[in-house]
Amino acid sequence: MDKLTTMKTFVSVVQEGSFSKAADKLDISPQLVSKYVSALEEGLATRLLHRTTRKVSTTEAGDHYFTRCLQVLDDIDDMENSLDNLNENVSGVLSISAPMSFGVKHLAPLLVEFQKRYPNLKLDLNLTDQFVDIVEQGIDIALRIGVLKSSSLIAKKIAPIRLAVFASPSYLAKHGTPTSLEELQSHNYLRYAHTEPTKKLRGANELKNELKLESNLVANNGDLLLNAAIAGGGIAMQPTFIAGEALAQGKVVRILKDYEPEPIGLYMVYANRQFLPSKVRAFVDFASNYYTDTPYWDLGE
Repeated sequence: MDKLTTMKTFVSVVQEGSFSKAADKLDISPQLVSKYVSALEEGLATRLLHRTTRKVSTTEAGDHYFTRCLQVLDDIDDMENSLDNLNENVSGVLSISAPMSFGVKHLAPLLVEFQKRYPNLKLDLNLTDQFVDIVEQGIDIALRIGVLKSSSLIAKKIAPIRLAVFASPSYLAKHGTPTSLEELQSHNYLRYAHTEPTKKLRGANELKNELKLESNLVANNGDLLLNAAIAGGGIAMQPTFIAGEALAQGKVVRILKDYEPEPIGLYMVYANRQFLPSKVRAFVDFASNYYTDTPYWDLGE
């Protein structure tokens, strides 16, 4: 039985002077009030109340216990109030680094909701697809996408990232739809500059040799490659947080589903400190549950 509940019930009985009045105050039955007080006395192996048909009064031990209960309950109220006020005490500037496309498409709502909760905190956001040394550059938190290598930093996964291989209906109508990795090699591949597609496009039936994909367009931005695919420029592989809307609208079509790469992850990375600044801890706690295991951009899949 919850000790805090029994303590609150006991205090109400003493303050109200009867079990029935305490029951009315707590909106529970008199029988339950009696049960809670009896359980408290049994746990303490001490009688706390004198019970008569007319009134209820405290024993010497009960009087002492009542005083201490009031102190404990007041301390708990103070603690809860201090936590409620913590939102107002989180202040300063929180510097965040995030990938360009993800930041533009999906980060703004999170940041706005976060600042509503912590109105005294200012955000300094840097969008880049380049690797950022957060310790050297003084960044509080970096959002990173991929399979992270081990390091002295703390990495917390906040969402799965699925990769899709796709092309426009017009491109496929003109050049055919590849159904195997071998056939893919005869198509134009729109390559993202920071990835090695030959290591990702692996299915249950792996090629014995490395894929040799021809690319007439290499770019460091996934949105541009998506738009090039929509325009019929070739086949691309991009995360569904970039391509999900175009896939849902039929502007591009998912292909080679049997060779879909394993999901990677969206991570928060921050310095391994024994005592995190309150602004960093607040963001980590808030962002950890924001996107869930099935992010909204994958719900239409």
